[in-house]
Amino acid sequence: MASDTATRRREPGRLKARLAGLTSTLRQALFSRLAASILVANLFALGLLALGTLALIENRTGLIDAKVDSLTQQADIIRNVITETAVEGSPEPALNARIAAEVLARLYVPEGTRAMIHGPEGRLAADSYLSAGRVSVELLPPPGERDIEGFFTGLWRAVRDFVGGFFLSAEERETRERSLTEEIALAQTTGEAVAGVRRGRYGERVVSVTLAIAPVQTIVGSVTYESYDYDALIAADRVAILPYLGFAALIIVAFGALLALRIAGPVKRLSDAARSVQLAGGRRVPLPDFSRRGDEIGDLEQAFRAMTDALYDRLDAIESFAADVAHEIKNPLTSIRSAAEVLVRARDDSARERLVSVIQKDVQRLDRLITDISNASRLDAELARDQVTPVDLVRLIRDIVRVYIDGERASPGQLELQTSLGEAFVAAREEPLGRVFTNLIDNALTFSPPDGKVRIFIKRKHGNARERYIVTVEDDGPGIPPEALETIFNRFYTQRPAGAAFGTHSGLGLAIARQIISAHGGTIHAENRTGPASGARFVIELTGVS
Repeated sequence: MASDTATRRREPGRLKARLAGLTSTLRQALFSRLAASILVANLFALGLLALGTLALIENRTGLIDAKVDSLTQQADIIRNVITETAVEGSPEPALNARIAAEVLARLYVPEGTRAMIHGPEGRLAADSYLSAGRVSVELLPPPGERDIEGFFTGLWRAVRDFVGGFFLSAEERETRERSLTEEIALAQTTGEAVAGVRRGRYGERVVSVTLAIAPVQTIVGSVTYESYDYDALIAADRVAILPYLGFAALIIVAFGALLALRIAGPVKRLSDAARSVQLAGGRRVPLPDFSRRGDEIGDLEQAFRAMTDALYDRLDAIESFAADVAHEIKNPLTSIRSAAEVLVRARDDSARERLVSVIQKDVQRLDRLITDISNASRLDAELARDQVTPVDLVRLIRDIVRVYIDGERASPGQLELQTSLGEAFVAAREEPLGRVFTNLIDNALTFSPPDGKVRIFIKRKHGNARERYIVTVEDDGPGIPPEALETIFNRFYTQRPAGAAFGTHSGLGLAIARQIISAHGGTIHAENRTGPASGARFVIELTGVS
């Protein structure tokens, strides 16, 4: 019972924490630039869709054609009636304007349409508006509002015409730019029906048809039939499509918000973590975990984690390297200081010579140590800067052996290269790779007795999809203690053979060798020779050039 009570008490706290976390994530997502870009891009696409839809509505050929056909039929009826009743004279027929007006007044002209009869040269003979006594009444808006309304109305019409103009043919564009006077003149000149969409007195669109009145092949006038309900039809279509556009906008915003939560939120958390790593001063900072995601955000988090882990490891290595360097340099400096202090109080020449010899050896040791430290510190930069090229191991090691023998650092019989391969190419950086074999040969010569030999073998490893080469360097020395076979690759680890000169090695050679071989995708390990002969053996394995 007590456990259930405690669980019920914790539930509101957990729910509150989850809501707080969700609210924080939502706030970060919605106020991020990436989320804004997603929403703006989606809304921009919707706006283009809306403009295209409106433009298609504006230029619905079927609607205009149907309206023109209807107006043509009605205008033809009026023309036939006027021809039978208001055209007088033979063989020179003429239009009687009075009779035409009386006839037009008795005809039915629906609301929203207008019929006009023009005589020769476009003179108005009859108008259904005047015959029906219709008067256009328009209330004036309060002062200042008409200018604003007219500005926005004109702006909307300009945008509408600009967008709709991309969908018009040259013929349709010419028809829309034609005035009523031009339409009447064209119909009375050609005798053909002239139809089109033009602007009215107040900027509204008017669909009109003009037919010539031509009894016995003589044009005596024309009938114009206009419709003013085109804008109303277009407005009805716009109102009908608005719910669909609104629904599309709602869907786009919803999916945009979802994308923002799925993309912008995690990216914002990663950027905050990167900023925290920058300000932490080397202290490890917990990173957000998106490893369960199977998308690019999860890959980005894994790459970011690997990068920061490598950075932390590098910082730890630098700190450890600095401590090791300080410790190793301190030893010869301490020896030099002690010898210098005793040198001042030395009373005989033999003691002075002995102390001077100690100081000289420590200086040589310190010089060798500083040189190796400098080489180790520049190694990463060299490996990153140098280009990988095909390197022939046989040629490279043969040249190194020749340098040792020509420089009298080894006798001709003390250093041997044994291989049956004519060439063995690997993808490597030649100078760092040569340093590996130089360090191994130096160690082998140091540990071998004066009459001992250092042997180098190059063999091809079989049974692999890609060629691999094995280089072995072995000596006749005392060997390596079993517990030190891996330790000798640590920095500043040294183990001098009996009788070896003090300070000959800094303890960095094998560490540098492993670092270079690892950078080339190879392996290096140490082992002891088996059988009656003792000695150490270093084995290097590298991948050949395919």
